Amino acid sequence: MKVVIVGGGAGGISTASNIRKIDKNIEITVLTRDNNVAYSPCAIPYVLAGKIKSFDDIIMKKPEDYKEKDIDVITEAEVTSVDSNKKVVTYEKEGKEIKLDYDKLVLATGGNPFIPPMNGSDLEGVFQIRNIKDGIKVQEWAKDSKNAIVIGAGLIGIEIAFGLKKLGLNVTITEMLPQIVPRSLDKDMADILTNYLELEGINVVLGQPITDLNGEEKVESACFGDETCIDADMVILATGVRPELELAKMAGCEIGRWAILVNERMETSVEDVYAVGDCVESQDLILGANTISHLGTTAVRQSKTLARTITGRKSKFNPVLNSMVSKVGKLEFGAVGLTTSFAQQNNIKPVVEKVEALTRARYYPNAKPMDIKVICDADGRIIGCQIIAEERVAERIDTMTLAITEGLTCFDLSNMEFAYAPPVSMVTDPLVIAVEEVSKKFN
Repeated sequence: MKVVIVGGGAGGISTASNIRKIDKNIEITVLTRDNNVAYSPCAIPYVLAGKIKSFDDIIMKKPEDYKEKDIDVITEAEVTSVDSNKKVVTYEKEGKEIKLDYDKLVLATGGNPFIPPMNGSDLEGVFQIRNIKDGIKVQEWAKDSKNAIVIGAGLIGIEIAFGLKKLGLNVTITEMLPQIVPRSLDKDMADILTNYLELEGINVVLGQPITDLNGEEKVESACFGDETCIDADMVILATGVRPELELAKMAGCEIGRWAILVNERMETSVEDVYAVGDCVESQDLILGANTISHLGTTAVRQSKTLARTITGRKSKFNPVLNSMVSKVGKLEFGAVGLTTSFAQQNNIKPVVEKVEALTRARYYPNAKPMDIKVICDADGRIIGCQIIAEERVAERIDTMTLAITEGLTCFDLSNMEFAYAPPVSMVTDPLVIAVEEVSKKFN
């Protein structure tokens, strides 16, 4: 059997590795336009911030490492067409057009950076960060820059803004919506993070889109819709990605509202064509509707499902909750499930409580404040959680991910057993405090 995988990101390279773990005889070829594989794009901001020494440190494996496992990784290859009837993929490399036949085709094409409608986005000094090569360009350009603007205050935008600040630049981060991290946090929780960024010296501008980037050849300033302008030697477009669907459409795959439609086995509507990662739609566990989940963890889970599908094993990809966690400076923040506003948009009447607790026993040295927000539906079922603290956020988000997945109510969780020791928790865990408070709103 010949398996051709288009895309060398988390979904593509993980699919190849997982297939090989199950079956040693399948012929596997990975085609990627990148010159690196098996690296962590999520780590790029931390290299910029100096937390990770070098971009080389975030490359886990090289193409020759996969060759040892009989996986042929072809880098700097641009796939130009897919013929699903003849089962042929065409790609270009070094000016040559090459055709490759397949038995099974995996589309892991990811997403393309979204460029908002603005003048001057093609000026020198305007960057999108999609891969290591982009990260290196930003790092080099920053050496001769003084003022940086990051457009888009999602996870990557915030992390990059902090990284550039640590490089010594004056940094402004802008968001056209009235809060940062709008997909994962409610405004009251986002405001905690905004205040922290401002304390770190980052200027945060909300509710105002940038409409113009100005300069002769290089970017020199950015202007908002009200014609207010600020100086800029460099601009980072952290405005999200849109699924790359051109090859899927060539293959005849059915496209949903945002991305490729797949079933729970990662099969598309076209026989022997599969898809994983940022280019597919997933099912939301709470709403039951399709959504997009642009998370590396989602892509890796999908790749494991797909590897089992291709090798004839029983497989099923479960619906998603978009569980996330990040760290900016000293502050960790995480979320899972629905925000209050998103629940309301989907005709769910949320019952919400926000509490303040501590990460350790209050008498133990260096106990840190922890803000927790729990969101339930009208029946008390937990549908969302947001946490901000200087430590111990990830494991509590994971706990709430499990609670939501299992359909627990706030009453269920308030009676569960939690481990305790003064250096690592309060005797009543902060999660229990939060769900006990929201429980009081029910009869």
